[in-house]
Amino acid sequence: MPTTIKVVQPGSIELFTGAGGLALATHMAGFKHDSLYEWNLDACKTLCANADRAAINGLSCWKGKIIQGDVRDVDFAPLRGVELVAGGPPCQPFSLGGKHGGMEDPRDMIPQFIRVVRETQPRAFIMENVRGLTRRAFAAYFNFTILQLTYPDLIRMPGEDWEKHLMRLHQHHTSSPRITGLSYNVVHSVLNAANYGVPQCRERIFIVGFRSDINAHWSFPDPTHSQEALLFDQYVSHTYWERVNAKPAKQYTTTPERFRQLLLDPCAQLKPWRTVREAIADLPAPFKDRDHDSGACNHRLQVGARPYVGHTGSPIDGPAKALKAGGHGVPGGENMIAFEDGTYRYFTVREAARVQTFPDNWHFEGAWSEAMRQLGNAVPVDLAKAVAKSVATTLAKTKAH
Repeated sequence: MPTTIKVVQPGSIELFTGAGGLALATHMAGFKHDSLYEWNLDACKTLCANADRAAINGLSCWKGKIIQGDVRDVDFAPLRGVELVAGGPPCQPFSLGGKHGGMEDPRDMIPQFIRVVRETQPRAFIMENVRGLTRRAFAAYFNFTILQLTYPDLIRMPGEDWEKHLMRLHQHHTSSPRITGLSYNVVHSVLNAANYGVPQCRERIFIVGFRSDINAHWSFPDPTHSQEALLFDQYVSHTYWERVNAKPAKQYTTTPERFRQLLLDPCAQLKPWRTVREAIADLPAPFKDRDHDSGACNHRLQVGARPYVGHTGSPIDGPAKALKAGGHGVPGGENMIAFEDGTYRYFTVREAARVQTFPDNWHFEGAWSEAMRQLGNAVPVDLAKAVAKSVATTLAKTKAH
């Protein structure tokens, strides 16, 4: 008979929590947070507001565990033995939209994530970051990061720069037998959120590690959705237009050759990518009055959207472009909707939350620009949940055996 796996509530630490996308996902996957850390005050207000509303996914368990402050000031050794450390270190040093400071950028919090892993020795960790971390310009530092996560005990010596530290990590990694100590089996992959049911083309790198004494036999979860399936529904079967109760525009026609390609493409057998139209279809119209109750929180209209070169919005019948967290809220037009009739408007905070797959009762604190900053920095909940559930299931299996 197959082994019955009892899913427990393993403890976890959440770093750089932001608006709570990854934290909510790990919670949904069965991890019980011992503490959650966030520096930004408005983001902490968002976390606390939702923890106070106990009806949301049982998050009353977060009360008293949300810590506002700098993780550099925290000694994590007392939390040694947790199941999971998770977090998305600030990504501005590696973002395609930033100044690309990388390892020389004082905002780089990856070393702090590594320190927390070293001090707590979790059974597993999940680190999320922007795809820009994998750029060729940062290849050496990315390799450095992976090796540090693999051997977190092998820390820098006094006065040692990161290049010399990297050389020592290479030597350790290629020696046999290796020095005993804390080590992890680490894998990484760039995942597109749209391939996991998120109505947004948002590519993020996930770095996952299992402590080397655990026979995890783990790999990233397979995609569940595809662009090919959406194109088939729009261009071939036209079932998409039936689902959204809309007439197809003239551009949604296909050539006989493209028709044959879509018929034969195995990816077309997956679920179709979700679109902006599908994500927001059942929301009421955005309201203009601050005090108006539309039945949807954070759904106030933000006026002034207009397109220009390089600022063209997210087409309503495709997944949204990756939401951005720039100082002006809409640095590339990603934070506005391009409707089929040629009009544009900004996403409301609630619509952006739908695009990031937050639950409808997840309330965001702060003005529109601050709430959109929180959302632009967040991990899509459903993408993170797919990874976190897979990690949780693997840890449960290793306990069962």
